[in-house]
Amino acid sequence: MRVLVVQNYDNTGLGQVGAALAEAGADLDLRRPYQGDPLPQDAGGHDAMVLLGGGQNALADEDYPYFPALLELTRDFADKDRSVLGICLGSQLLARAFGGDNHIGGATEFGWHKVSLTPAAKSDPVLAALPEKFPIFEWHDDTFALPENAVRLAGSAVAENQAFRLGRAVYGFQFHFEADTPMVRDWSTSFAATIAERHPDWNERFDDELARNGADADAAGLAIARAWVATI
Repeated sequence: MRVLVVQNYDNTGLGQVGAALAEAGADLDLRRPYQGDPLPQDAGGHDAMVLLGGGQNALADEDYPYFPALLELTRDFADKDRSVLGICLGSQLLARAFGGDNHIGGATEFGWHKVSLTPAAKSDPVLAALPEKFPIFEWHDDTFALPENAVRLAGSAVAENQAFRLGRAVYGFQFHFEADTPMVRDWSTSFAATIAERHPDWNERFDDELARNGADADAAGLAIARAWVATI
């Protein structure tokens, strides 16, 4: 199992997705195109692809000129029935790749928030085993409209489209299910200046939010990661 991992921003790792891929014995091909790494020409050499998040928006082609090629590559994976996973920015890029509109700003969520599954999620191979509502880590300002033929799988009060599926196994997740407690702690340190500017009370409320939500969010995230890896 060879999996292409496209990292779009510094310090955005695989987290629980990486743990699930390691359990499955996957061979990871990590590319950082924002640092100049070339993208594959097509999906031929890989069984699946993961698109990670980032602080930029999904329309930032001028600053990230590899975006159009990445969208084309994503469509090739889907056409070849390879599993695809987009998280946060990755989900926004997936929506764009298949014709969904990106909405920049106006949908800010940060910290652990509740998401609710849709009725369609109850029969979805990745989400069927999850509770109807669960806390999960969020960090985004943007959102998107669903592409045509997408199956809406989850939403929240702030962002209606929190998870969707296209075809058999192309999944977009707005929320950071990969971000378990250690990763959130790391982000809280690594991005401390950015967080302090936008959410100055984060350090004060972190421990309480973690105590209330961390264990359930970690369990939900690992369950999603393992279920997605099983689609490959």
